[in-house]
Amino acid sequence: MNRILLTLKRPFIWLYRFRHRCGYGVHSPFAFNLITHVIYESTAYYKYEELVKAQKQLELEKDKYWKYESKKVKRLLFRLVNYAQPETIVDAGTLAASALYLKAGKEGADYTSASDLSELFLESGVPVDFLYLHDYRRPGFVEEVFRICAARTGGKSVFVIEGIRYTPQMFALWKRMKQDGRAGITFDLYDLGIIFFDKTKIKQDYIVNF
Repeated sequence: MNRILLTLKRPFIWLYRFRHRCGYGVHSPFAFNLITHVIYESTAYYKYEELVKAQKQLELEKDKYWKYESKKVKRLLFRLVNYAQPETIVDAGTLAASALYLKAGKEGADYTSASDLSELFLESGVPVDFLYLHDYRRPGFVEEVFRICAARTGGKSVFVIEGIRYTPQMFALWKRMKQDGRAGITFDLYDLGIIFFDKTKIKQDYIVNF
């Protein structure tokens, strides 16, 4: 989807999804906690200021895609990693400033980036605890990375998919991801889709006005 068109549509998207706000109507304690204390968390983490400085220092070395993600998305990625505390992080898609936020969310985690399938090197037997999959312009790439990484999920695995509603192809793919037998609770934030693979919790799909 064209970025200008998405910006113009944003107010209407927000109004349409308004009733799905702040955990309204959510009865699962897990989902309610995630929505209110992670997705909608507004605490000014001390790391945010450091990350802004680090991003600016690297901008001159990077291409135009380095800062294409919104501050809101990057900060949410930081909070999700901080919440999940993964041992392994896979960052699949065009390298962007979100890489800084993913690494900062769990310092010391094993971080792997791949802008193409040929760069997706995963150590044998090691699960994928956290996946950020962001290349909605290439749904074929997104689907293949999901297939590879979903085979390495465990109960603590969390996948974040960018642009799930930006194109018809991505929305169809998002539906298939949710229906995957390994997937558990899912969250639709419009800009992002979040999949948890903890099968001890009752599977349900939530729409969140993010």
